[in-house]
Amino acid sequence: MPTRVAVVGASGFAGALAAQLVQRHPHLELTAVTARSDVGRRLDHLYPRYRVAMELEAFDPDRVAGSADAAIVGYPHGAAAPVVEDLRRRGLKVVDLSADFRLDRERYERYYQPHEAPALLGQAVYGLPELHRDELRDADLVAAPGCYPTAALLALAPLREVTRDAVVDAKSGVSGAGREATGTTHFVSVDENVSPYGVEGHRHRAELEQELGDGGAITFIPHLLPLDQGLLASCYVTPTHELSAADVRELFRAAYDGEPFVELADTPPGVREVRDTNICRVHATVEPATGRVLAFAAIDNLWKGAAGQALQDLNLMLGLPEEEGLA
Repeated sequence: MPTRVAVVGASGFAGALAAQLVQRHPHLELTAVTARSDVGRRLDHLYPRYRVAMELEAFDPDRVAGSADAAIVGYPHGAAAPVVEDLRRRGLKVVDLSADFRLDRERYERYYQPHEAPALLGQAVYGLPELHRDELRDADLVAAPGCYPTAALLALAPLREVTRDAVVDAKSGVSGAGREATGTTHFVSVDENVSPYGVEGHRHRAELEQELGDGGAITFIPHLLPLDQGLLASCYVTPTHELSAADVRELFRAAYDGEPFVELADTPPGVREVRDTNICRVHATVEPATGRVLAFAAIDNLWKGAAGQALQDLNLMLGLPEEEGLA
């Protein structure tokens, strides 16, 4: 029998895509789609391209628990934690797309706000399979990583032991800000423009600090691009000792050999190469003039940066083939 799955918060960009991915999955059954707004509308009227012909319901934890064994939660930070708590109390496995369970309490409250469900923090597994696959197989609560940290971590993780410091110059399309934020962003302020933001301490820096540990000092600067989907992280690393391009290629080959959703590229990737896929395409080399390691990672911010990775996590949690519904 298929595992029954609800998508809570299906009216957002990532939630709507998650609903489509669950619906077409061979071993999952999409049983409910909920929303905080647009209740009563059909999801395929809101997002025709995803063709999910289900009506958006108001969130009722008992109703969701009665129809589903697992849930993907697509609420923003702060709003997600109480919903996740309600669902976990009723025994559902949960993948949360917000920041609410990605960090330890000290980091979360420093970068975000007082935590709404701190008792659950010890249960949560950070949902980057390439770093935490074994833990994900036993998890009941998974915090899907942010889109920027996903690309940056996959570019930097193989260099963790040889990094003195790193600069992450990351650029994302506007869908990464979410549907509500995107609606307030005037077209003319984004079109034919590139702008940095959060330059004095963006929240996603906390995930890089936590996951890379002592892997050197990190400067993280995000930029907004006039794209709807796509994210590129360009990482400039000062190594602890001299490395050749061949040394770097071997570090990445050893880290990602056999990974189903990481592709090692011979040239720097572009976001169009990974659009509408769960793939992270990575290229790494050494700049001869300075000896710096240059690592580039491209993802689709709604797929590997959000809904696609959530389904990858859910597959692992349910003991299903990791690539199922995504390949």
